[in-house]
Formats: sequence, structure tokens, C-alpha cells
Amino acid sequence: MNKIEHIGIAVKDLNRSIAIYQKLLNTDCYKTEQVASESVNTAFFKTGENKVELLQATAPDSAIAKFIEKKGEGIHHIAFLVDDILAEMERLHQEGFVLLSESPKKGADNKMVCFVHPKDTNSVLIEICQEIKWL
Repeated sequence: MNKIEHIGIAVKDLNRSIAIYQKLLNTDCYKTEQVASESVNTAFFKTGENKVELLQATAPDSAIAKFIEKKGEGIHHIAFLVDDILAEMERLHQEGFVLLSESPKKGADNKMVCFVHPKDTNSVLIEICQEIKWL
């Protein structure tokens, strides 16, 4: 794992949260995006080398909606950038971690993603992600 790629924060109201984080981080949101497969709208901020992703559910049965219902708004996941997501998924599987999907999925911000079950990581949802490279 190369570095922390971003920290994901579950929010109820994306527009309200964008305004809060623009003031907090003293920078504009550089991208908003809908990820239909995950029933989520996202907003990204960059501060130095780091990124923050805000996530708002678009369906009541989505993972983000369930997270907020159970735990409230707050840190949802930490994402790590990898060079080869398939190799990293295999390594994690061999180490005994439970992955939430058998193959990477298209995520936000031009990434392929896979999540590690939080029961294996001290209740922290871990995302591994790889930049999608176009030929």
C-alpha cells in the first residue's frame, strides 16, 4: 500500500457538508460525482497531498444510509492507494482478510476499488484503490 489516498466521511446532506468542509479546509470542492452502483453521491477536497471524500446516500438501503443510521455521520473508511489492486486483493486474501467483493468495482474519482471487511481491521472499513489507466 503506497499511501492513504483519502478519508471517506459519511454525511446526511452533501451540499451542507460541502460548505462546511470548504470553510474548514480553506479550499473548494474540486469534484462531485454520483456512483450509482454504490447508491452514493460524493464530493472531493484536496489539501496538500491528502484528499477527503464526502459520501451521501442516494437510497435508504445503501451502505452509507445504513452506516449513518447505525453510527451517525462521521468517518466511514480509510482508502489506501495501490499499484496493482488484483495483486493486493490476492495478498490480503492470502493473509486471511475478508474482502467485500471478489473483484474490484468502479468507484469514484477514476478508481477501481475493493473494501476489506471491518471485522478484520479493528472495526475500520479499509478501501484499497487503484487509478484507472486509459490506454
